[in-house]
Amino acid sequence: MVGVFEVGAVPFNPDGWGPPDSTTATAPSTTTTLPLHVPFAPFSRSEKLGRIADFTRSFANANPSNRPSSGKPGAASSESPFDFSLDLDTFPLANPEDDSSFRLVDAKPPTRPKFGPKWRFNQHRPQLPQRRDEEVEARKREAEKERARRDRLYNLNRTNQNQQRREAAIFKSSVDIQPEWNMLDQIPFSTFSKLSFSVPEPEDILLCGALEYYDRSFDRITPKNERRLERFKNRNFFKVTTTDDPVIRRLANEDKATVFATDTILATLMCAPRSVYSWDIVIQRVGNKLFFDKRDGSQLDLLSVHETSQEPLPEAKDDINSAYSLSVEAAYINQNFSQQVLVRDGNKVSFDEPNPFANEGDEVASVAYRYRRWKLDNDMYLIARCEVQSVVEVNNQKSFLTLNALNEFDPKYSGVDWRQKLETQRGAVLATELKNNANKLAKWTAQSILASADLMKLGYVSRVHPRDHFNHVILGVVGYKPRDFAAQINLNTANMWGIVKSIVDLCMKLNEGKYVLVKDPSKPQVRIYEVPADAFENDYVEEPLPEEEQVQPPAEDTEAGEPNGTTNDVEAKETETQT
Repeated sequence: MVGVFEVGAVPFNPDGWGPPDSTTATAPSTTTTLPLHVPFAPFSRSEKLGRIADFTRSFANANPSNRPSSGKPGAASSESPFDFSLDLDTFPLANPEDDSSFRLVDAKPPTRPKFGPKWRFNQHRPQLPQRRDEEVEARKREAEKERARRDRLYNLNRTNQNQQRREAAIFKSSVDIQPEWNMLDQIPFSTFSKLSFSVPEPEDILLCGALEYYDRSFDRITPKNERRLERFKNRNFFKVTTTDDPVIRRLANEDKATVFATDTILATLMCAPRSVYSWDIVIQRVGNKLFFDKRDGSQLDLLSVHETSQEPLPEAKDDINSAYSLSVEAAYINQNFSQQVLVRDGNKVSFDEPNPFANEGDEVASVAYRYRRWKLDNDMYLIARCEVQSVVEVNNQKSFLTLNALNEFDPKYSGVDWRQKLETQRGAVLATELKNNANKLAKWTAQSILASADLMKLGYVSRVHPRDHFNHVILGVVGYKPRDFAAQINLNTANMWGIVKSIVDLCMKLNEGKYVLVKDPSKPQVRIYEVPADAFENDYVEEPLPEEEQVQPPAEDTEAGEPNGTTNDVEAKETETQT
């Protein structure tokens, strides 16, 4: 049923605006039907009339605190005196649900002040077009690439530090440990770092051999005027162990000392904490004397390459960049370099005795052997055979030189191209070599100090092509004073002799017999084994190839025979490759 909304009678005021003062005065018979309790807002004629209704006001963002808004004039507030609740009994059509379906005709959003606090913090400012500088953007991209490269190298180094430096499989023991050998002791390298021992200045017992003069023109070689590395096939090089040396045998019979060794063996012991590859030294206790020997064909006759590098070398032994192939190549380069940088005019400096290992009529490489004696204790002396390869005259005085060569086989392994960096950044090249070949450089320095050489010359020799391991060129030669260079590479002389003294004291407590000192292939430590007296007499060698697969080297290679086969191995490999 639809209710009827009755509008009450509105009295007429003939005297002016608004309702009359008294409705009964004008229409006494009329009864009012106005709703009760409806407030009346008085106004004066002087006031300006505003809007009757503001349809632009939105109640969606009403002020939750029910405070009057600071809106436009005429806008109704939440506290308007006209706000009242309808009585449903009086107005049955006033249903609250009808408000949800009510929509304003004008749906335009209300305008907002331009500089209000809400607009300042909540609105996104319009992006003005900015001028992009191409050069600045290019620098930013390069900087981002450089940052990514450093992060990649940093993560790679952290990965290498967490893992083993290389796979242990490529490190094999330099000698086969037999089951019947008895291990007596093992010494970690950490104990070597704390040792120290001072020895007095040595005395020369005997000098043998003859030396040629150093050619100073090689000091002016640069990568731009490189020189081809020559081959000296007719000169004999000798790698004779301690007990096979006739001079040492004679000095031992004369009781000149208690301990006997060579500079190569002593340098190996002195620089043992820097070694990574396995090596072994044979120790013989005969009466009250001690002899340090090397086996025939030992690794001590070769030169390690990239021994302390983080970059692993190929494992295949036939690869020209494997550890064994590079060792043979380095020994071959070192021998040829030591003879090429000399003045070969026949002028030599001869000493007390000729070369003790050469036969009459043989052409011998330029080398002098200094048999020197050090005092280790009150009744203990050590005699070692030390080598120098050349002599130079400075201020009318002859100075001894040791000659060695560093070899570059592939720049991608070291990360430094010698042809580009050697002339302008020689320090960076040397620093890289000190990182990759720390043990080899330390041993060369120790040998120069043992021989009391006045100068040690280091040559930089590189392959003509990274895949050609037969042809090489000399890119430069640098000279250093041995003791200054030892301080530069943190090689302590007192610590070197402390290691030798501790091993000598340990071996002097052993019974008479034969022993072998082996560097562990995978751990930084050395082990001492007691071996039978006939061990290493018939030293093991690799199984030879069948006769139909063997390639005989030329006759001139055979005549230049080096006792341990260092040169012949390389020449045989070269002949086989060319065939």
